Amino acid sequence: MGRGPSIENRKNAEDSRRGRLFTKLIREITVAARAGAVPDDNPRLRMAVDRALSANMSKETVERAIKRGSGAGDGAHLEEIRYEGYGVGGIAVLVECMTDNPVRTVAEVRHAFSKQGGHLGASGSVAYLFRRLGILRFRTPGAAQVEKVLDAALEASADDVQTAEGWTEVQCAPEQFESVRAALAAAGLKADVAEVVLRPSTTISVDGEQAESVRRLLQVLDELDDVQDVYSNAVFPGSEAAPD
Repeated sequence: MGRGPSIENRKNAEDSRRGRLFTKLIREITVAARAGAVPDDNPRLRMAVDRALSANMSKETVERAIKRGSGAGDGAHLEEIRYEGYGVGGIAVLVECMTDNPVRTVAEVRHAFSKQGGHLGASGSVAYLFRRLGILRFRTPGAAQVEKVLDAALEASADDVQTAEGWTEVQCAPEQFESVRAALAAAGLKADVAEVVLRPSTTISVDGEQAESVRRLLQVLDELDDVQDVYSNAVFPGSEAAPD
């Protein structure tokens, strides 16, 4: 009988995942702080700080990242770059990066695509398939909770509300994100997830070997040091009913 991974191996894997997440959050705070070091006056920074604190990052680490971005620290050297490409079957993929070495980053991204049967595309080749959207997601195990979120979202002039399997998601334009979140918070609703993301306007269902190949591509890209976020228009088996 085979043996599963040891507790030590699982802990090492979890520590590695947490380390990658913290690196991405620190980069986002650092870059966001260029536009101002006060979160209440800088919506992007406010969102980045909230995500970091929700991930149990210490306030001291957050403050150091803000200082680097708003001062003359290494944050000044980070460049935001977006790469566009295709996975197997024509799946559209957007890769958002922050890097101090674009030559290194594009080489790593290109290699990840080619190794998984995909390829990089030209700028604008797939970006038109995605739209930026503010989302606030709440656990709503009962009808009463769903109704409370719906009423508050309508009062806040959110664009849409969707429910699926115990979750309710409020959607809004990115520029309305902070005002909608504040209105929902004032109604006693704290989102479990609150972020601005890219959502595909059309999707492609994948299964079997194609699904495995696309999953591997997205995972490999996400694990690259310079990658912040990865988006695709793939829909995997079993993921249709619940928010991603």
